[in-house]
Amino acid sequence: MTASIEVRDVSVRYGDIAALDDVTLDVAAGRVTGLIGTNGSGKSTLFKAIMGIVRPDRGTVRLDGAVPDAARRRGVLAYVPQAEDVDWAFPVSVHDVVMMGRYGHLGFTRRPRRADRDAVAAALARVDLTELAHRQIGQLSGGQRKRAFVARGIAQDAGILLLDEPFAGVDKPSEALIRRLLRELAGEGRTVLVSTHDLHELPRLADEAILLQRRVLAQGTVAHVLSPANLALAFGADVTDDGA
Repeated sequence: MTASIEVRDVSVRYGDIAALDDVTLDVAAGRVTGLIGTNGSGKSTLFKAIMGIVRPDRGTVRLDGAVPDAARRRGVLAYVPQAEDVDWAFPVSVHDVVMMGRYGHLGFTRRPRRADRDAVAAALARVDLTELAHRQIGQLSGGQRKRAFVARGIAQDAGILLLDEPFAGVDKPSEALIRRLLRELAGEGRTVLVSTHDLHELPRLADEAILLQRRVLAQGTVAHVLSPANLALAFGADVTDDGA
């Protein structure tokens, strides 16, 4: 669980539109890194490039030294999607969603073994969803749904976790629980990259931050990245010392 993310000179174009332009960054293990930027800044495209869903026109991505496809096959990477990317009407339980994280650990028969059931039970307990394990996933609140997908990553035992806007539409207790869990997972040696619009909560969440606007405008400590000068570069407006 010491995998890291290395992105080198990555550019992605959608036709005539440059989504990412010569992006180079490192995301270290054992830390929570916040990814911030305006809508359309390329955050989702960067996530897709890291996961291997989008092939860069130029540049390379390495996860624990491997290309994204190989890293996914090894179970190195776990992903917590935005709410709109999930079919909440699909007839699957919370337990089943978390068990999906064990797919790479299952044997030839693809039948869960004791170790898999124990891993799922432990992950559900960490996100406080044990009593809701057999409820259909769409019946949960927004915060509970996010916690279920975090549990899937925990059960997977992935070294790298990508979370796309995990606090959007989430109640305060779930937000606090997820934030605490991410800090714990980083403390266990995992690499945690979180896309977020919540600049005010970023200092409580992340060890460092990346400011993206199709290219990396700043990376470093949260205080450095959230400086008024850096935010003005990305958001094109005067920014006060507290980030407003």
